[in-house]
Parts: sequence; C-alpha cells; structure tokens
Amino acid sequence: MTWLLVAVSSYFLFAIVNLVDKNLLGRRIPNPQVYTFYIGSLGILLLGLAPFGFLTIPKVSILILALAAGIFHTLGVFVYLVGLKKFEVSRIIPAMGAFLPIFILGLTLIFSKKNEVLAFPDIIAFISLLLGSFLITLEKKKNITLTSIKIAILAAFFFALYFITAKFVYLEQPFISGLIWTRVGAFLLALCFLFSKAVREDIKKPRIIQGKTWAIFLSNEITSSSGFILQNWAIALAPIIYLGIISALEGIQYVFILIFVILLSLKFPQILKEEISKEIIFQKFIAILLIGGGLMILYLF
Repeated sequence: MTWLLVAVSSYFLFAIVNLVDKNLLGRRIPNPQVYTFYIGSLGILLLGLAPFGFLTIPKVSILILALAAGIFHTLGVFVYLVGLKKFEVSRIIPAMGAFLPIFILGLTLIFSKKNEVLAFPDIIAFISLLLGSFLITLEKKKNITLTSIKIAILAAFFFALYFITAKFVYLEQPFISGLIWTRVGAFLLALCFLFSKAVREDIKKPRIIQGKTWAIFLSNEITSSSGFILQNWAIALAPIIYLGIISALEGIQYVFILIFVILLSLKFPQILKEEISKEIIFQKFIAILLIGGGLMILYLF
C-alpha cells in the first residue's frame, strides 16, 4: 500500500509546517488574506515544469475540474487560516478533523454512485483513525463556540471538495500535469485577493521580508509544498473510496507534533506552557493507540 506510506510522510511534513504557521500568523503575517495570497501565488511556480514535458492539455471538462479543485483548496486554506487567527487551534482542528473525513466519504459515495464501498476492516480502521484524530486534538478546557464550529465545517467542506475533484483529475491526467492545473486554479483565486487593500499594501512593503521572516516563511512553504505534493500523490495512488481514510490519517500529524514538542521541551522547557495532567496524558495515550490500531489494520488487511 504505497499510498499509505506516502500519506503518512506528507503528514510528517505538515506537522513541521503546523508548528510554524501559528507563529507566522500571530506575529508576522497577521492577515489571513495576505498569507492565503502568498500560498496561492507560490503554487504557480510549478508551471516551470511545463517546458520539460510534464504538462499536458486536458479536455475541457477535466480542465474546469482541475481549476475548480485549486479554487476549492485555496478557499479551504483561507477559511482555515481565518479560524486559526480568530480562535485557538484547539477549537478549530478537532471539529475540522472530525467533519473532513465524513464529508469526503459522503461525497465519494455520491459521486461514485455507491459503486465503491469500504470493506469491514477498512471501516474499523476509518472509525479508529477518526476517533484517534479527534481525541489527540481535543482540549476539554477550551470552549468550542458555535462560530468556531461553523468555520471548521466550512473549511472541511472546501477541503473535501478539493479531495474529490483532484482525484477525478488524477484519474484522467498524469499526476504532475494534474497537479499543475490545480495550482493554476489556486493562483487565479489568489489574484482575487488583490482587491484587498491589506494585500496590496503588503505587496508594496512585504512584512515577510522583515528580519528573518522571509527565510522562515520560504522554508515553511517549501516544507508545506513538499507535504502537499506527497498528499496529492497519495490521493492519486489510492482507490477513490480510500480518500476519507487519507483524510482521517491526519491524526498522525498531531502524533508527530506531540513528539516534536516533547523533544523540543527537553531543551526549551518553556515550550510546554500548558499543564500536563494525568487525564491529558491518558487521553493522548488512548488517541495514539486508536491511530496506531487503525494504521495496523490498514497495513495488515
């Protein structure tokens, strides 16, 4: 199951990106519109592969689907960043992580006309990964508001649409070519953010080039792009019915984050600012068992 290894590798890189994102949004790129504009715009650099034969012209229906996929992804990123800026991560991630796999599975059944179904072991793995992902990101002391849930649901819906539309593009296009066309769609939507005064002002005097911010942002975007390419490769490789499972695997990202934070706290104790109670340790332990169990089922069956 090559797609499984590729998906896990992508979430390892996303874990690194996740640790940096909050710092960039909170201190150096405070406007989600600005951050989304740069993320969407940088994706167009993949067009540089076109002269080397990686780009093929798809039929009109697939081209529209690819452009729509890029637009859905950028919208998802923007809504997610708005939530990340407005609320604590612990209020957005658990809800989004819970709804995204369900949306993807539902859309998969709709668009495949119920011709694709998960085997019983896969259903158990899906539920195990979903529960583990929810538990590992849930913080009981954080009050999840109705607004934060709405934002999480909207972001999850856009990302689910991206997963499905991108998969259909990869079924008709070579992987790199399909990926490039989706990035063109993302770029087209990113251009719409130029109507924002904050974005235009930032382009004239970019905050990300102040001090070490540019180096941090660029390094983070390279890591994020690598993870994104791997995730899309997993989407291209996996049968369509497994797209929900790829999404449910996101819990592994937070296992990696937990490991990173623990390792960093050995040198920088101030990183672990929250009080780690026995209840929290037990919760994380159960979550890791569920995620690990789901992985084992996928691998063995």
